[in-house]
Amino acid sequence: MSGNSMLRRIDWLTVFFYALLVFFGWINIYSTTLSDTSLSLFDTSTLYGKQLLFIGISFLGILAILFVDSNFFEKFSGVFYVVGLVLLIGLFPFGKVIGGAKSWYDLGFMNLQPSEFVKVAAALALAKYLGDIQTDIKNRKHQFYAILVILIPVLLVLPQPDPGSALVFFALFFVLFREGLPIYYLGLALLFIALFVFTLMFGTIWVAIGLGMLVSLFFFFKRPDLKIPTLPLVVFIVGCLVVSLSVNFVFNNVFEQRHRDRFGLWLNLEKDPVKLEQIKKTIGYNTYQAEKAIESGGFFGKGFLEGTRTKGDFVPEQHTDYIFSSVGEEWGFIGTSLVIIIFTFFFLRLVQLAERQKRQFSRMYGYGIIAILLIHYFINIGMVIGILPTIGIPLPFFSYGGSGLLFFTAMLFIFLKFDASRLNEGI
Repeated sequence: MSGNSMLRRIDWLTVFFYALLVFFGWINIYSTTLSDTSLSLFDTSTLYGKQLLFIGISFLGILAILFVDSNFFEKFSGVFYVVGLVLLIGLFPFGKVIGGAKSWYDLGFMNLQPSEFVKVAAALALAKYLGDIQTDIKNRKHQFYAILVILIPVLLVLPQPDPGSALVFFALFFVLFREGLPIYYLGLALLFIALFVFTLMFGTIWVAIGLGMLVSLFFFFKRPDLKIPTLPLVVFIVGCLVVSLSVNFVFNNVFEQRHRDRFGLWLNLEKDPVKLEQIKKTIGYNTYQAEKAIESGGFFGKGFLEGTRTKGDFVPEQHTDYIFSSVGEEWGFIGTSLVIIIFTFFFLRLVQLAERQKRQFSRMYGYGIIAILLIHYFINIGMVIGILPTIGIPLPFFSYGGSGLLFFTAMLFIFLKFDASRLNEGI
């Protein structure tokens, strides 16, 4: 396909939403990092200047993606995945610690976070595997290998420790559900999450008592004609108890103190009022200040460059993970609603594009990037407004950061390349 034909077929509505998010994100990065000594928009000694540089590099990356044959990404998806895993392994001896996590390579001019690349590679590899087996995901062997593609990066990212990035990979399970993975897997996952939370809140003994009561009530009220195999039921109950018993070990030995404090604050686990207040002033400080910044913006906001909390650096990391709070303060309810509306239409459009793909590989990759971008969006905003614990993941296309912007952009435009090429593909 010629370059001009490719540009005509590209979905410009999605590109428009992408451009809006990148532009609005940069405006807020500029606002949160502008200082009295700043001179030029292109001064790369400033964070907003560096972000402009990253935007320019992303644009060059878009051009490269659009003019590469679309089969290239499918053909080498396995290679990308293996390279990504090697990069993750290399972090342990060569990585740089930032924010308590050894998740970065220091390249001199920028820090590179390989987990962002691996998100793209894992989405491609999973789509390739499922496409090769013709989405025969009800086969247990195929389920095992597909889940393994998702879990291997998780096992390499968790010890960094970077639980936020590890959690993002689990979003790829929604691709499996879209392609026919039995829904009871989702039920089991939600059950284990509930067991984890309830065990932290009430303790193992009360959770065990609750499980016993639920099973007793089930047998008391079940219909006589309902046949429940004894062995699977016993395995299920034992599995629940094992999960519950392992929660304290994971919480106390796998999580770091900062993670324990964040979960403790979110679930209100700390009963000592003095210590609770101390945690709020330290671990919960960012969220508290972010909420106050959004609240202070009111309906119309204080105006561009007029945010007193933004200019006063009240919210740490306001240009990265907490950038949504600057939107709330300076642009108010109108601004935050506009951002949410743009993201909503952006995701809806991506779903439309995924559904119109002729090839399973393209469709599944589309749903893979939708899941990854959606979980970033949901967790980041939920974290900023205090309904989710702080786990530190950026708002796609919006937050400051070269690795995030470059690989989010690559992730999106690889899919737009597939969509533009779909008319040349067989059904």
